[in-house]
Amino acid sequence: MNQKKIAVIGLGYVGLPLAVEFGKTRPTVGFDINKTRIKELREGHDRTLEIEDGELSHAKHLVITENLIDIQDCEFFLITVPTPIDKYKRPDLTPLYKASETVGKVLKKGDIVIYESTVYPGATEEDCVPVLEKHSGLKYNVDFFCGYSPERINPGDKVHTVTKIRKVTSGSNPEIAEEVDQLYKSIIVAGTFKASSIRVAEAAKVIENSQRDINIAFVNELAVIFNRMGIDTIEVLEAAGTKWNFLPFRPGLVGGHCIGVDPYYLTHKAQELGYNPEIILAGRRLNDNMGILVANQVIKLMIKKGHKIEGAPVLVLGITFKENCPDIRNSRVIDVISELQSFGCVVETYDPWADKMDVKHEYGTDILTHLDELKGKKYSAIVAAVAHREFEAIDLDMLMEKNAVVYDIKAILPKDKIDARL
Repeated sequence: MNQKKIAVIGLGYVGLPLAVEFGKTRPTVGFDINKTRIKELREGHDRTLEIEDGELSHAKHLVITENLIDIQDCEFFLITVPTPIDKYKRPDLTPLYKASETVGKVLKKGDIVIYESTVYPGATEEDCVPVLEKHSGLKYNVDFFCGYSPERINPGDKVHTVTKIRKVTSGSNPEIAEEVDQLYKSIIVAGTFKASSIRVAEAAKVIENSQRDINIAFVNELAVIFNRMGIDTIEVLEAAGTKWNFLPFRPGLVGGHCIGVDPYYLTHKAQELGYNPEIILAGRRLNDNMGILVANQVIKLMIKKGHKIEGAPVLVLGITFKENCPDIRNSRVIDVISELQSFGCVVETYDPWADKMDVKHEYGTDILTHLDELKGKKYSAIVAAVAHREFEAIDLDMLMEKNAVVYDIKAILPKDKIDARL
């Protein structure tokens, strides 16, 4: 098994760290259709910052390519493409179908295709396998086999990296399940957990983030309630957190490629089966509306302080979906920005981690990325939306108009410097 060559399909936040780890010890090909991405990686730079400059050179057995011919002699195919939702919040399996088509064109007898993308239970065998069969002319579990090992990458986390997170594995029959498990054991120092079936592994992944989503929705609802009572939510959570089994969730905007998306995969499948999930969808609705709620609270505070809303300059600190990370996928900060703009505010966004071009392409808005761009500017309101470490050192007084409102979504600023926080 050790001699089998690996292809990793999709070199984003998930695929690249995986390809690098395998490429340190065995023949590995990293494949992506984004030519710009391929060029940057060949030059040794990862714009996602998951892999530090210089680390790519340690993967001596890794080849980076956009050419299909380079993966045709591989025997393991690890598919790590995104699984987003569309504008109607329905699963969009297009990237998964395209990746399956790509692999299907080079699939050979005895090959194993392992999916890492988050899906609903059944998607691998019901949706992806038929694509593999169609484009390869081979028969599933006779000529080729499949596995599922859900990704658990936490973007920006330099502690819980790919090798240090326990990996769930599975296969389309017991022998393949064992081979898939052994494959991952070769790089995952935290160990593996072999699930009884592909469907169990798929379900385990999709409920991980659904559980977090519901827990965050609960504390977000508490924040709404306590705000009306004039009670500081963070102080309440700190007090409650003194109990050993109290879960330490905090209120906030719920975005990103996982928590804000994965629950819709589970609810989609449930609805297909005739069941309308109530708790999961209620949590999603609440979390999806938090950006609008924050913007409305900011506007109310501005009115109370005598600010004219139309044309008022507002600074939003951060647009990535989480702190100290350049990932802007499904960032809900854009909801705050859009709602403030709908009131007539002139919003500027400063984020030293985000890429200007990526933000412009994804959200159609311009951002500031250097602190110097804020010099001499004054704002009627400042919203701390992301907990980047750079924001803790900003001199807010230099940026504030008289009676300016400071709203702290992430509880990163001194309490005596803010008017409110979530």
